[in-house]
Amino acid sequence: MIKATIPIALSFLLFAFVKPAKETEQSPLAAYSTEWNNASYKQCNTAAHTNYLDDKEKEIIWILNMMRKNPSLFASTVVKKYPDQSGRTRLKNVREYKSLLKALEKQPPLSILVPDSLSWVSARCHAMESGKKGYVGHDRQSKNCESLTHFMGECCQYGEETPIDIVMSLLIDEDVPSLGHRVIFLGSYDKIGVSVQPHKGYRINTVLDFY
Repeated sequence: MIKATIPIALSFLLFAFVKPAKETEQSPLAAYSTEWNNASYKQCNTAAHTNYLDDKEKEIIWILNMMRKNPSLFASTVVKKYPDQSGRTRLKNVREYKSLLKALEKQPPLSILVPDSLSWVSARCHAMESGKKGYVGHDRQSKNCESLTHFMGECCQYGEETPIDIVMSLLIDEDVPSLGHRVIFLGSYDKIGVSVQPHKGYRINTVLDFY
């Protein structure tokens, strides 16, 4: 048998340039239940290696996918604990919050969303434009953004900064009689584009375009 050998100097160089394996990333929902650290939910992190999304945008997609993969667990852990853990205890008495709990308890699993560059371009243009001009809503105010529009369902959120707060705000849909954002979050979509941008009036705004 011929043994392959590596000179000491070369082996040192190889060691120096090989980065240690990254520790298993904890689920962004782990604070609500360690069940979300189960390996099966790693597949929900579909945007992990998408180079055009930032970390916050990737996490929004990850959380949204975990909710879609196991709505009842999301209800019993995240939704149930969210008012206390977020310091928004008043939500416990909000009609839309109560209806969300019931809806997710009965909701069957949904398909996992994958990042879509065209939907992202659409969401980014709208988030940047509305942020700079300080307006809200879904109407594109420039021909450029209008030409880049690519979605079948769209959600816009203003003021929330963390991924979990953004997702929960749209899921609860307080003071939105149609619960339109929640309906889209639980809709039959396969692709998504997310963009979080500064906003002149609300500090921050998030646009999610579904396809």
